[in-house]
Amino acid sequence: MSNWQILDSTASDEAVINTVIGVFTELYQTYFIHELLVNHQLPIEVRAFRHTDIWRIFLLLTPWTLARIFLPEHKPTLILPTGWQAEERLQAPLLVIGPAISLPILGGKEKAHLNYHAKLGHYLIQPLIQSMAQFNTPQAAFDAWNEVITTRNRVIVEQQRRCDWQQEVSRREFFAQLRRSVPIKKS
Repeated sequence: MSNWQILDSTASDEAVINTVIGVFTELYQTYFIHELLVNHQLPIEVRAFRHTDIWRIFLLLTPWTLARIFLPEHKPTLILPTGWQAEERLQAPLLVIGPAISLPILGGKEKAHLNYHAKLGHYLIQPLIQSMAQFNTPQAAFDAWNEVITTRNRVIVEQQRRCDWQQEVSRREFFAQLRRSVPIKKS
């Protein structure tokens, strides 16, 4: 039995995006607003939102990272590690990323880090860019990620490999348009 706590699976995409932006805005204001290594000029944005397998997957830009988020629509069969039940996480200090988990998706396997927030439930996060200091705009951060995708696609073609998960990522994330953004207000 899976003890994953999940966000309401009947919530609309827009409601999910608004909840995610609200949660990460709250995290910024609580934990990151005075951090020197955070790029306070960047907003919190969600791009490339889609549904794959049992997951809502999207890119999340914050002043401290660019990451891919996997929010389950249904309880996954993945086993939660010790200390990661919802009740235990509510009593624990914030962890930016939790333990790594192997995630089977579209015939492949990915590694992602388990996380929990009371308003989101359990979710997985893949940090893509961990230092945002060099980016003047959100588009500059997404352009840097697009360069990674372009290089990866070229290598896959050169090596004559097929990777369904990477093709899905490339197609969705490379051509992604802005979905929802909230500017950060420094208090």
